[in-house]
Amino acid sequence: MTEARDLLQRLAHAYGIQTSYRGHDGHEHLVSDLTLTRVLAALGCTVEPDGTAGLEVALERRRLAPWRRMLPHTTVSHAGSGSSVQVHVPHGSAITVAVLLETGETRVLEQLEDFTEPQNIDGELIGQVTFRLPRDLPVGWHRLVARVEDGNEVEATLVVTPERLTTADPYRHQRGWGLSVQLYSARSSASWGVGDFGDLAALAVQTAVHGGDYVLSNPLHATAPGPPVVSSPYSPSTRRFTNPMYLRIEEIAEYAALDPRARREVDGLAAALQADNATADSLDRNATIAAKLTALRRLHQVTAPPERARAYRAYREQEGQGLEDFALWCALRSVFDATDPVWQDPEFTPGGRLAERYRQELAEDVDFHRWMQWLCDTQLATAQQAAREAGMRLGLMQDLAVGADRNNADAWMLQDQLVASMSVGAPPDMYNQRGQDWSQSPWHPERLAETGYRAYRDMLRSVLRHAGGIRVDHILGLFRLWWIPVGQSPTEGAYVTYDHEAMIGILALEAERAGAVVVGEDLGTFEPWVQDYLAHRGLLGTSILWFEQEDGRPRRPQDYRVQCLSSVNTHDLPPTAGYLAGTHLDLRERLDLVAGDPHAERDRAGAERRAFLQAVVEAGFLSAESVAPLTPTGPAGSADPADPTAVADIVVALHRYLAQAPSLLHGIALVDAVGERRIQNQPGTQQHEYPNWEIPLADAAGRAVLIDDLDSVPGFARLLDAVHHELNSRPTSGRQSDHGSPTP
Repeated sequence: MTEARDLLQRLAHAYGIQTSYRGHDGHEHLVSDLTLTRVLAALGCTVEPDGTAGLEVALERRRLAPWRRMLPHTTVSHAGSGSSVQVHVPHGSAITVAVLLETGETRVLEQLEDFTEPQNIDGELIGQVTFRLPRDLPVGWHRLVARVEDGNEVEATLVVTPERLTTADPYRHQRGWGLSVQLYSARSSASWGVGDFGDLAALAVQTAVHGGDYVLSNPLHATAPGPPVVSSPYSPSTRRFTNPMYLRIEEIAEYAALDPRARREVDGLAAALQADNATADSLDRNATIAAKLTALRRLHQVTAPPERARAYRAYREQEGQGLEDFALWCALRSVFDATDPVWQDPEFTPGGRLAERYRQELAEDVDFHRWMQWLCDTQLATAQQAAREAGMRLGLMQDLAVGADRNNADAWMLQDQLVASMSVGAPPDMYNQRGQDWSQSPWHPERLAETGYRAYRDMLRSVLRHAGGIRVDHILGLFRLWWIPVGQSPTEGAYVTYDHEAMIGILALEAERAGAVVVGEDLGTFEPWVQDYLAHRGLLGTSILWFEQEDGRPRRPQDYRVQCLSSVNTHDLPPTAGYLAGTHLDLRERLDLVAGDPHAERDRAGAERRAFLQAVVEAGFLSAESVAPLTPTGPAGSADPADPTAVADIVVALHRYLAQAPSLLHGIALVDAVGERRIQNQPGTQQHEYPNWEIPLADAAGRAVLIDDLDSVPGFARLLDAVHHELNSRPTSGRQSDHGSPTP
């Protein structure tokens, strides 16, 4: 390795950039110099890859950066840890440091001995002083205050997080289960073409009747303020606020106050869309959003009674400036297209002269979008209340996307905390052999710390407010993210690390305060210690039946993790009936998504299915004869039996088999309960290739299934009751600790 290459790699590591990664193939892959320099530039360090002198200067500047600040921007500590904080002041200066608790109390810190050699910073000798944080500091958001003898005073953020999240502990005594649903696809006769919050509440109640503890929905994050919108719920405009498409219009108080003419107009809009609920054709989000916006503008004109107006004001105060800026962005996007050059004007940013002028000019439209967020908040609260009153221990489980689309609300509101020149994605893996680019800007690790993680905290608080749980998609992104320089291939990225103690700690703090369970989707390419760490902090991981293998053979359910949510499939795989039939293989081959030999891929997949079905047979949940149609020995490795009842029997058996796992939570996909075969999302494709996230709920025969009719679908109650029975027929067993985590 040349001296310049060595310096470049050392500099990259100093900025938290990993210079290689271990791929799904088990091999170590090096990151190119070009990628390293582009990622460094995005982090504020511009260097030439072969400029030895410049690299040395950059390394020294990076080493001394903490010495240029009196206090770290943000200090994150575990409750009870008794950790310390380093302060940098002119050498020999007397200094005191105190903690201003969020309760208003002040605690003076004890100074410790510190023999670190002072450093010459721009001609001034700077010393380091260390102070101990008391072990009995309460969890919460506090302030560190440092005062030097010359009168100089600096404040910084101190976050004390729980050592571990305790919200999942009750499920150690009685495991829980729930239903996962793509809400937009789960319609009722009252839906306006897509599922809504009223449908979510109804589904929760129906699930609770069978003993379920939660309903996990797709991310409900806001998208563009009007058509056309992106179909993927995992590519929102912002993660903090909610998509008004899910509002149940008839349950808004102002609907009842409409005059007869306006009521007829709104009902007419509903009737035109409700006619589509009976078809299994692709959903039309744009038609639904357009109609609901028309109706909501009528409702917004209704004068609210005093009590309702007070509730709206309280919501505005609670959400603060973030809500005001999001509503302004929505109003601006109604006037200016996303490609309009005005978005590049510095005066058009939040607080800028031009943006503030429009805040006044578009005040009514700003209020409309702000008001819709309040409606979403109230309907989510109603749905959660219905779920809990029906007997669910957890209720609604929200899904948190990895990030927001690079050219939308978060990019505008949080542009000083996001990296616009980078896109988030994933390196190649077994299921996406060309890698993935999700077109989302990553958090800037240092800007997060500089701003006290406020935007991250506020987002979590909004999402958790009416939820008993949260699923964090790609939770590995709180440890490291695959950054792809915009314009480069997903294979030409690099992992950038984050302060996981801060990211996970703040998540645990906000979840503990909300009383919510956290489930991390810890699938894909990751470092082995990550799962240990998540379990130690009280977060649940994710186990998918088809991915749980050891040496190419299915792992015994009894050997699954305890601190985990286990399910047969995930939204990026076909429903179980489709997986058994190999529909995903047909689709990937048709779309040319298989990097290797398609026949070899089919052979591998067929062998995998045969192994799992054989394991289910050996466990006594199926007879060998019942799986024969799905376990051919020919090269295809899959079959499509004509009898959907036989497939349903296998689906139930797979879920019963998985229920033997000691995992604290178990999940059932609604699509599995009705016999659906079509995949919701084919990763690596565009909408013109496949209608991702536009597939309405249907049964094995391709007929649309409505929430109203679920109890009449033969497989629905059968599958739910089978899982409930298995989880309650014997006490929790298996390992009592998980990946080295302490047993409560």
